[in-house]
Formats: sequence, structure tokens, C-alpha cells
Amino acid sequence: MHELSVCQAMLTQVEEIARRENARDVTRIVVYIGPLAGVVPDLLQQAFTVARAGTIAAEAELVTEEQPIRVSCLSCGAESDVLPNRLLCKSCGDYRTRVISGDELLLASVELNRLSDERLRHPA
Repeated sequence: MHELSVCQAMLTQVEEIARRENARDVTRIVVYIGPLAGVVPDLLQQAFTVARAGTIAAEAELVTEEQPIRVSCLSCGAESDVLPNRLLCKSCGDYRTRVISGDELLLASVELNRLSDERLRHPA
């Protein structure tokens, strides 16, 4: 299950962001997943519950938002949302298309609680 290694890499990024923002914890992580990304959202959720243990995101919620597959037609220039097994232009029906979205796995946002300014001035 490669979703675990995906989660571990994502949490490395999240910890870097949290450190940069002087966060005490992370409460919510939003990830955009396209159907062609090779990641199964349900498996990512399961892997996240294991991977987050002992991290700054130990209590965080993972929200996965599935993105549509969108193609650009190389013949007529139209853009359309399509199905994974049917990457045809919806305007002219041509098969010569280029995927412009739907293959991404993107860390969209991280919600966190920052250390208070007082605590930063007077560390324990």
C-alpha cells in the first residue's frame, strides 16, 4: 500500500509548514486528489490514521477532495470534464486530448494553531 508512504511524505511537508509558522499543532489537512493520481482516497484516509501518530498532526483531520479529469482538445481547443476511461473531447469527439487536471495529488491547505505571541517572547 503506497498510500502510507504518500502520507509520510505529506506529513513531512506539513511538519515543515508547522515549524515555519510556529504552530503548536495541526488541526486539518486538505488534499486534492485526481482520479488519475494513482492514490485511492479511502486508503489514504486509513494510512493517515497510522502515519500521523506521534507527529504535530496527531489529532488532525484529513479531508480529501476528489478533482475532475479535465482535458484540452488538440484539434478544436475545447476543454471538457471527462471520465477516466473516456478521454475524448466533448465538443468534437477527437481522441487527441491533453490532460490538464485530474492527475494531481496536491496538499491544498493546512490549518494549524500557532503558539501565542506571549509564549514566543517568554519560552518556558
